[in-house]
Amino acid sequence: MFWVQFFSRHASVQKILAMSSVTRCTSKSVEHGWSVCLRSIFFNSVKYYPTKLVLGIETSCDDTAAAVVDDTGKILGEALHSQNEVHLKTGGIIPPVAQQLHRENIERIVKETLCVSGISLDELSAVATTVKPGLALSLGVGLEYSLKLVDKYKKPFIPIHHMEAHALTIRLINQVEFPFLVLLISGGHCILVVAQGVSDFLLLGQSVDIAPGDILDKVARRLSLTKHPECCRMSGGKAIEHLAQQGNRLHYELRAPMRHHPNCNFSFSGLHSNATRIIMQKEKEEGIQEGHLLSCVTDIAAAVQHAVALHIAQRTHRAILFCIKSGILSQTNATLVVSGGVASNQYIRRALKIVTDATDFNLLCPPPRLCTDNGVMIAWNGIERMRAGLGVLHSTDGIRYEPKASLGIDISEQVGEVAIKVPSLEVSLNELETINL
Repeated sequence: MFWVQFFSRHASVQKILAMSSVTRCTSKSVEHGWSVCLRSIFFNSVKYYPTKLVLGIETSCDDTAAAVVDDTGKILGEALHSQNEVHLKTGGIIPPVAQQLHRENIERIVKETLCVSGISLDELSAVATTVKPGLALSLGVGLEYSLKLVDKYKKPFIPIHHMEAHALTIRLINQVEFPFLVLLISGGHCILVVAQGVSDFLLLGQSVDIAPGDILDKVARRLSLTKHPECCRMSGGKAIEHLAQQGNRLHYELRAPMRHHPNCNFSFSGLHSNATRIIMQKEKEEGIQEGHLLSCVTDIAAAVQHAVALHIAQRTHRAILFCIKSGILSQTNATLVVSGGVASNQYIRRALKIVTDATDFNLLCPPPRLCTDNGVMIAWNGIERMRAGLGVLHSTDGIRYEPKASLGIDISEQVGEVAIKVPSLEVSLNELETINL
């Protein structure tokens, strides 16, 4: 009875049944005819019951990015315009320059994304855009453009927290259930949080000054690595990682910071000062001025990278032990997710793998292209929020961007009060050296 009512009411089915091809198939073979009919019902029904489609737009810093993702996690199209080469020439990101480049490229990037995806603006279920945190002038471009789109095409708007998007990207490619521990490391952030759900985070610790990506970039600029023949087109962090492979970190002693602070916060400014002091001393010894390449750049790069990796690993180790002791995470199927631009650094990943192996945690990292800023993570965060029914706006009145924004409920003081001692781990990072964690 159900099928009779279904077929009689479904307009697309009536059209299919009227087709001579299906009628002929049914007359020859009932079984084959019904299979053709049901397949046709499925594919024709897609037009009437489409999956959710979200356009994600990212302009929080120096990359103009967009992507269309559906609610199955399929990336239908994406595009990105990197400003890296421009900012390499100026020695750092100049906000008004970044703003202008976003303005010049955002419409082209969105159109290219839609073209590749084969999706029109009318077919979108919503537009998701980064509104916090980030460079104010950059965030403003993405928000202004997005609000014009949603107003013109009458689409829901989903404001996105940039770091939340990084934290949830792993769920696009892996079946990771809440809760899980997240380490977000980039040029602007260093954060340890427990993801308990979409938009539900516990903040265990964060950088009290600069971020790990920032110190790597600063040291690279101070070493003038853009003048190095192997690194002239690399970002600062990539240049440090590349040269460190050829260097000996033991030639310079750079101790990991905050050894006597029993919490999960990070600090990299002191490390930066010590690295600068070593560089100045070597320039004096070699009789060269700032702006010229030292003969020992590979060794300095190796020492700095090691100190950064060691500091990150130690604080993350304490976070894991705290989560287990407090019962926030179960030892069974416990997971550490590492995301953000610096997560693509393989040396840092190896150091973190040592920690997760010792604590029986599973280490997961998105592929490098999804670790750096991209439109896919913004669109996926939009899908996650649509599923959870969180922050999907049908009115954009009063929407503003926020250059500074915390992530989750801050329990970092509680972490410090527990004062967990982190044991040393003597393990081999590779065949040539040993790292003390």
